[in-house]
Amino acid sequence: MNFIKKLRVLDYVIICLLVIAGFVGIFTAKNFRQTASKQIEATSKISFTVCIRGLTYTGDVLPVKAGDKTFITIRNVPYTELEIVDVKAEKRKQMMQALNGKFIAVEDLSLPGVYDALVVLNDTAKITKDGAVVGGNKIKIGLPITLEGQDYRFSGTVSDLKVVHLTEDEGLNKAINSTGNDVQ
Repeated sequence: MNFIKKLRVLDYVIICLLVIAGFVGIFTAKNFRQTASKQIEATSKISFTVCIRGLTYTGDVLPVKAGDKTFITIRNVPYTELEIVDVKAEKRKQMMQALNGKFIAVEDLSLPGVYDALVVLNDTAKITKDGAVVGGNKIKIGLPITLEGQDYRFSGTVSDLKVVHLTEDEGLNKAINSTGNDVQ
């Protein structure tokens, strides 16, 4: 009884922390709590599109081409070199009203050499409940990515993400790539 009277507030805090740590250890051992290694559900190929808006280039042909390799940086952390699957680039456009009252998109002559580009890349990702993980980063729409080649460095954001067809079953592939799925 004398021992309990000599305990101070700090001693009570330490005892509480030890009890909590014991409960966490028990629940982890009994599989009530998932550790990081148990969250990976699959490894799959993914395809993601990087949107580059306001790309200024005055040359004749854009240096980003389908079939070439580009080094990507995710959130200012260098990742790896990936193959470019597809590139769609258009000069910046503006809306103008035609004589018939409808609006049409025309090339913006006030911004020569300014393009908007979509670059499609493929990679292998670890699929978790929170989404696809590439290079330790979750790939989600809006993630900033930098593409770098021998003579260019462009910054953009992820604008589309799809898990590449895993099976021949079209119904299953559609369910995997639906927006209601946790993988997206």
